[in-house]
Amino acid sequence: MDNQGFLKDKVGFATIAIHAGQDPEKWNSAAVVPPIVTSTTFKQPAPAEHTGFEYGRSGNPSRNTLEECLAALDGGSHAVTFASGLATTNTLVALLNKGDHVLSSDDVYGGTNRLFRNVSTRQGIEVSFTDFTDINKVKNAIQDNTKMIWLETPTNPLLKVVDIAAVVKLVKSIRGDILVVVDNTFLTCYLQRPLEFGADIVMYSLTKYMNGHSDVIMGAAIVKDSALNDKLRFLQNAMGAVPSPFDCYLINRSLKTLALRMERHRTSSLAIAKWLQKHPKITEVMHPGLPTHPQYEIAKKQTSGHSGVFSFNHSGGLKESRKFLMSLKVFTLAESLGGYESLAELPLLMTHASVPAEQRAELGITESLVRLSVGLEDTEDLIEDLKQALDASF
Repeated sequence: MDNQGFLKDKVGFATIAIHAGQDPEKWNSAAVVPPIVTSTTFKQPAPAEHTGFEYGRSGNPSRNTLEECLAALDGGSHAVTFASGLATTNTLVALLNKGDHVLSSDDVYGGTNRLFRNVSTRQGIEVSFTDFTDINKVKNAIQDNTKMIWLETPTNPLLKVVDIAAVVKLVKSIRGDILVVVDNTFLTCYLQRPLEFGADIVMYSLTKYMNGHSDVIMGAAIVKDSALNDKLRFLQNAMGAVPSPFDCYLINRSLKTLALRMERHRTSSLAIAKWLQKHPKITEVMHPGLPTHPQYEIAKKQTSGHSGVFSFNHSGGLKESRKFLMSLKVFTLAESLGGYESLAELPLLMTHASVPAEQRAELGITESLVRLSVGLEDTEDLIEDLKQALDASF
């Protein structure tokens, strides 16, 4: 396809997704589809002499298969999986010590904001937020005790795009020991690979696009550095927020169609965003694939396009938002994103309700802000659904 100035799709991505970590020779049965190993414990030939696995929390063949595939897709050396995206975030923060400082994007997933403000700070970690689209604000916000930079790009729910390479260059010029973490949930490794731009850790809520079927909750962190992997492995085992073997099987299965799904999400959401731009009741469409997006040029240089999640503002208020969301017939009014089904939600009252009201107001998370997750239905049906719901609301 014509990438319209964005990065070219990674050659061989679908092949890696299907084959990395999946060698049938790994199993005595030579099964083409990796088997699900549910055992919580493993026989040892002698005391404290295991053959690769000893206890399910410490390691599992089904989990290892998934982690090998995830690492290959992101161009990393190691992947570590967890029971949820937030379990991943909590474990990454556990890399830090009491008194260390985390500098986070101001516009992040509401659960991340809540964890940082209400949990991490109680454990002695300092947290502050700033706008990462302004590199000078990032520079001024870095402190002597800053040990981690946490950024989403695009951000949730305002779809701001952060220049990953510029942030990494700045941070590493100040101090090399500051870890740069990029939450890549919105785009996946199919559309953006933060490790290639110098990030230390790329993390995911695998619940979203990587799984793509709205039936698994899981998270992951991918790294290149072996010493950092060792630290994460220790924390994975010590803190214990590990995923089940069956869930690992489901995510591994879903990765086989990731390239196909992301192609459809990308093309369909852009067509819908362009349609919304022309609607008389829509005042702003926040989609990084549109030339009108303020960070469009940054998006072009670090992504292969955009996924199915984006937001828009309309000319009404809470009354119109409620009416619109309740009038949808193909889109489902629900939280989350990245599944095959299209979803719509009101961040103010749903995904970002836990963000302090003053911070929501400052960011622009208002009564008229609606977030869509464009699924895999026929694009024409989705546009018609939006049209009838808007007509019914104004």
